[in-house]
Amino acid sequence: MHLLAIDTSTRRVGVAIGGALGIIGSVAIGGPGLDEPPRHAERLAPAIDFVRRQVGIELSQLSAVAVSIGPGMFTGLRVGVTTAKVLAQALRVPVVPIASLDLLAYPLRHSNRVVAPAIDARRRELYYAIYRPVPGGLQRESEYTLGTPEDLASELTARGEETLLCGDGALRFQDELGHLERVEHAGAGHTAPGLAALMELACGRYDREEFEAPSDIVPLYLRRSDAEVAWETKEAAGW
Repeated sequence: MHLLAIDTSTRRVGVAIGGALGIIGSVAIGGPGLDEPPRHAERLAPAIDFVRRQVGIELSQLSAVAVSIGPGMFTGLRVGVTTAKVLAQALRVPVVPIASLDLLAYPLRHSNRVVAPAIDARRRELYYAIYRPVPGGLQRESEYTLGTPEDLASELTARGEETLLCGDGALRFQDELGHLERVEHAGAGHTAPGLAALMELACGRYDREEFEAPSDIVPLYLRRSDAEVAWETKEAAGW
């Protein structure tokens, strides 16, 4: 089985091909740098072709496409999810959708601390959730949430538990979150959803037939796009 994994939920474009034994080829372009403009639409298709050639297979040999569905950057999610759906429809294979916050938290499942992944949502907001390590993985204890750094800080303070922060949002707002007692950032290696995590979780769900038809996949946005907000504002003003 060959599975294509796509993550465009943050400023990074990540693509991998692999299977039950792990990743056999991958590429990650971009990163958490706040000054670098994301170029998901320009980068994703060449990245997929690069990895395909790297591992020496044709797209027709894929058994499924896994994609991070968000929450995350609106344009990135639209590009990644649309590409995954189009490829899967053309190849007549299923899609395995996985939330980006789940992917951020998963590599920290062996910790004995609560895990709090946070993705930069712009407008001085974060997408975040709270997870607790349990035998075999992680259990999510909160909804996928859109809030301010202060909202997350208040929740972690109220919990009063040893906590690992991860994600580019936690990195960006380290002044607001870094001073909290019993809270520590997991480090620079945990700023974007992991391709290894996406591959491992997707292969497990594929084996359990926990996949969906391409037409049923929708991004997990949590809020409307800037264009939708601007259009509603114009309509309300009678423009």
